[in-house]
Amino acid sequence: MDKKTILAFALSFVVLVGWSLFFSPNPKQTPLQKDIAPVNTQSMPNGENSPASIIVPPSPGSTTQLPGVHMEEKQIEINTPFYKAVFSNVGPTIKSFKLKKYRQTTNPDSPFVELVTLEEGMGDYLTVQFDDNAGGSNMVFEVDKDSLTLQPGSEPATIAFHGIGQNGIDITQTYRFFPDRYGIDLAITAINPTTAPVNGVFRTTLRTIPPNEKGSYYAYVGFALLLDDKLDEIKVEDPGEEESARGNIGWVAYEDNYFISAVVPDIPAKGAFTGKRLSSGVLEGVFLPTPVSLQPSGQATNQYQLYLGPRELGTLQKFGKNLDRAINFGWTDIIAKPLLYILRFFDQYLHNYGVSIILLTILVKILFWPLTHKSYKSMKEMQKLQPRMAKLREKYKGDKQKLNQEMMGLYKTYKVNPMGGCLPMVVQIPVFFALFRVLGACIELRHAPFMLWINDLSAPDRLFHFSFDIPFMTPPYGIPVLTLLMGGSMFIQQKMTPAPGDPAQAKIMMFLPVIFTFMFINFPSGLVLYWLVNNLLSIGQQYRIYKKPA
Repeated sequence: MDKKTILAFALSFVVLVGWSLFFSPNPKQTPLQKDIAPVNTQSMPNGENSPASIIVPPSPGSTTQLPGVHMEEKQIEINTPFYKAVFSNVGPTIKSFKLKKYRQTTNPDSPFVELVTLEEGMGDYLTVQFDDNAGGSNMVFEVDKDSLTLQPGSEPATIAFHGIGQNGIDITQTYRFFPDRYGIDLAITAINPTTAPVNGVFRTTLRTIPPNEKGSYYAYVGFALLLDDKLDEIKVEDPGEEESARGNIGWVAYEDNYFISAVVPDIPAKGAFTGKRLSSGVLEGVFLPTPVSLQPSGQATNQYQLYLGPRELGTLQKFGKNLDRAINFGWTDIIAKPLLYILRFFDQYLHNYGVSIILLTILVKILFWPLTHKSYKSMKEMQKLQPRMAKLREKYKGDKQKLNQEMMGLYKTYKVNPMGGCLPMVVQIPVFFALFRVLGACIELRHAPFMLWINDLSAPDRLFHFSFDIPFMTPPYGIPVLTLLMGGSMFIQQKMTPAPGDPAQAKIMMFLPVIFTFMFINFPSGLVLYWLVNNLLSIGQQYRIYKKPA
């Protein structure tokens, strides 16, 4: 019975992980919605349908500019301690956004991580515009600065873009940059100096090229938004595919394994979001809040915060606006986030995430020590009954009902619970999967060194890189030392566990360490380290129980 329990959970783990890696279902996709009809917000004094839009008279002394004035594209470079960005006055839009605290590889001289992955002719990465259907998406703005550099401790600074649309609408976009954060404030004001009403909408467009690899079981890759105070993930995979959602939107974003680009209205706005994959392979997301109607001499202002940076829980919580909810560990979220907090707490003092993982594994093992102790003790008692159980199986092999009755009598006589080795393991399964998600997805482990040859806990461990291919292994090719040690520890555990009476089960159990070794060969080394340490602790606990006199 004890061996069957272990086999059942081992095979369940294989099925769950394999299914999650290769056949995981798409996130919930909301049916396509039609564009929202224009609304004249000037007739609503309280702005009930457009909380982020403000209709006020034009400010005194505001200047206007005749449309059609020729201006060339100008690129403005912004340097802060956190990023180096290049803005264009056409749109305006972001041409480049490099994160100074993150490199593309573990080489300290490798380039900074670039969030703008679009190539020439693929459109703009991020634009937030007042769209009045006059074809002003490539509108050229005047800009008040040629460059901007912020040093640590300096005051925030602004860059203002100003232009006139084809309908005569006066548009100003003001970006406010900070030296101590990734967040950027943005205010867009549209003024109607004409004598006719103009309908329009504050359109947000986000385009990117998704990574070659699909989103893994560890982390979601694609568009996400906070819809009606709930996280909604909209995934589009095939060219031409389109999915939409409508409701009260707190933020819209594109996220990959480790980084996120988000547009956050100052106040959650009712509207629609549409995500689609273009024929070029580019992902495009469009956020349309409630349209506005600019009456003559009227103006509307929308305010946003932009976040372009790491999917790091502490940083997103500091940013606010519930953007930290973009980090979601699925059904294990309620357990996974506290474990991530503990892991970060350990690293504050140890300054080594590898050692922090070991300490976290020990802590989890201590918390579950009474349960695992009970499980191993029950398995030991079951081992003593194996000879008697074998005799009963032989005696009543043709009468299954009588065999079950005799088995239950045997358990009652010797006060053994056949489920004693199973139930404690069931309790630990959610914690294991939570750790599985955390150690596979958290950006804290990205390029985090441990010791010796392990210089990236988010990547598979490889000792001595080879130039030739190795079956079942993803590049780079090398010796997966941690994975082999983990497989060896599983083999030792199996040898210490009572052998099953069924020869077929015994053969399957012999192959389990090999199966797990091949499964883990491409897993992040941080996850393999956890499993190895957990196995070693379990071996010690088993040895202590099995060698203890009855």
